Amino acid sequence: MRQRIRNLFTKMNTNGTKLPEDTELNPSTENEELMAEGTEQVEDSFSAAEPAEATEAGENWKDKFAELNDRYLRLYSEFDNFRKRSARERIEFSKTASADIVSVLLPVLDDLDRAARAVESATEISVVKEGMELVHHKLKNLLATKGLEEMKAIGEPFDAELHEAITSIPAPEESLKGKVVDEAEKGYSLNGKVIRFAKVVVGS
Repeated sequence: MRQRIRNLFTKMNTNGTKLPEDTELNPSTENEELMAEGTEQVEDSFSAAEPAEATEAGENWKDKFAELNDRYLRLYSEFDNFRKRSARERIEFSKTASADIVSVLLPVLDDLDRAARAVESATEISVVKEGMELVHHKLKNLLATKGLEEMKAIGEPFDAELHEAITSIPAPEESLKGKVVDEAEKGYSLNGKVIRFAKVVVGS
């Protein structure tokens, strides 16, 4: 920049008229000082403008950083509140679900208490057997209303998604090979999802 301005001053005569490009000049010492002073003034004007622009850019950067930081803190706070609220809702839901199941089973517990007292004074086994069958039927119906289903296993092909083989025995019939021939423990599903696998004996 300094050299370009110096060249410009060099090509100017004393009355301000621009000289031809090929004119040779021998500027005096006074002209040299004037050219140097003019060059420094122009450079000072540029150097004075640069810090102002840098300062403005710095202020903009600080404002943008503060805005983004504030937005981040708000989002983090909202997410933390959501996480805590979800945890509380899960705990409350589990408590409510347990209370619902227990309240459904209370009538069955009452029937079992009455059956236990009746056994003490019963003289006929048929009466006790009938009472136990009624309680058992009532319990199964109550659980069925909650989505509990008993899975059929005997005679069905062995399915690792539904059954748990505890042993295998020679199949009593050719058609029972690879199928369930006995059931040690029943399997159940709740609303279509297996909650307990049936423990079975498979024919080989």
